[in-house]
Amino acid sequence: MRFAVLGEAVIDLVERPDGAFAAHPGGSPLNVAVALSRLRRPVELLARFSTGLFGRRLRAHAEGNGVGLRHAVTAREPATLAAVAIDPSGSAAYDFYVDGTADWQWTAEDLAALPAFDVLHTGSLACARPPGGERILTLLRRLRAEGGTLVSYDPNVRPGLTDDLCALRRRVEAFAAVADVVKSSDEDLALLYPGRAAEDVVAEWRSLGAGLVVVTRGADGAFATTADGVYDSPGERVPVVDTIGAGDAFMAALLAAHGTMPIPEALRLAGRVAALTCTRPGADPPTLAEVEAAYPAPSPS
Repeated sequence: MRFAVLGEAVIDLVERPDGAFAAHPGGSPLNVAVALSRLRRPVELLARFSTGLFGRRLRAHAEGNGVGLRHAVTAREPATLAAVAIDPSGSAAYDFYVDGTADWQWTAEDLAALPAFDVLHTGSLACARPPGGERILTLLRRLRAEGGTLVSYDPNVRPGLTDDLCALRRRVEAFAAVADVVKSSDEDLALLYPGRAAEDVVAEWRSLGAGLVVVTRGADGAFATTADGVYDSPGERVPVVDTIGAGDAFMAALLAAHGTMPIPEALRLAGRVAALTCTRPGADPPTLAEVEAAYPAPSPS
């Protein structure tokens, strides 16, 4: 299958215990693309890379992990920055520096020139920030109408980038309506729909058009809903260094398994890939060999 990921590549400035900041390549779409490649899936990243120092570092990170960049855009604008603080539990909080940066400046011409892929994943800030977000939504509507492409979406909500919750909710629902697969965290759902049960939100998204909706619950695992029913998967208990990129690693593994594994097995694999990502700092997903070594297949009886 031909995989593509459309969206941002961001420099994560992660605060260290001594108060200094360490720069790491990040951004949800870049993380998903790298994780897919490490799981031995051929993937293209459709991103806009700055020509500056940080942009060159992001491009080198993608290339060094075997991610295709044939359709990436070289941009004059600076790279997006995220300042990241890690709390004692390993959870990450973000401050973003996004004004005038490269990731949101998609043009209709950029997107019209893209070739066909079997799977196209997008989400996060690239879908929420103008002017590119609306143009990406137009692209997904066209792909949904044409058929032939599995569209995947992860809202990956970042509070603090907007104070208009209603507008953000409408935007997420518009993308859910044109996606075949939607993955969200329980934290995202709580931010978008305060006081509502996750199961009710999932049912609403499915009524909009999403065929498979998956909700991750951190160490408590995940559940998936399709027309055939609800599937629950327990969490994996691991020593957590931080949670940066764990949701993206889960997303990548879910896509890598789509169509080749039953949903319960796909959820289990995705949970394991996410858990291994939590055992090391930054968005550093495991390779397929590392997953197989950590979770060897049971011997035939």
